Amino acid sequence: MKLAYSPASPYVRKVMACAIARGLDGRIEKWTVGTTDPALLPVNPLSKVPSLMTDDGAALYDSPVICEYLDSLGDAPKLFPAAGPARWTALRQQALGDGIMDASQPRRREIALPQDEGRVGYITLQRGKVSRALNVLEAEAATLGALTTIGEITIGCALGYLDFRYANEPWRPGHPKLEAWYGRVVKLPPLAGTMPPAA
Repeated sequence: MKLAYSPASPYVRKVMACAIARGLDGRIEKWTVGTTDPALLPVNPLSKVPSLMTDDGAALYDSPVICEYLDSLGDAPKLFPAAGPARWTALRQQALGDGIMDASQPRRREIALPQDEGRVGYITLQRGKVSRALNVLEAEAATLGALTTIGEITIGCALGYLDFRYANEPWRPGHPKLEAWYGRVVKLPPLAGTMPPAA
């Protein structure tokens, strides 16, 4: 398998964390490519990372799709629970973690631009999404396990991205249970082995 890769992307980190959790990371060739590189277009017409070329030549993109594909390979315990309440919880948590990353990644570009009223409003809106998501995660932190589901892995990657890109906006104050959970799981191989380059 060949993964279009950027070491700073939280979505790429999520894919690689899943690969490590499933024991598949040794089967993935990392292809460091920029999203403006035309070589990426045949793999993903959206020109985004992560994008995966499977061993049989299929192109897959978007981290939820790639992670579910990885979960279909091998015999390791599944990160996507079978149908039922546990599955919906894991998928909801994945959506919450992805939402934190979705609200945080593009905001970096906005901060660097002149701060007119519209831009300040956009930044405030995105910060509010992250704040509300963190409050929900704090309320359910006691139910989070040791990176055994796609939801837990995504949440771990989202919190790591906040540390990586927004150290000046610490998320830990007011979220002691979530902080304690993250302090435990960040040492586990899926997160410890995928740290962003400057973290």
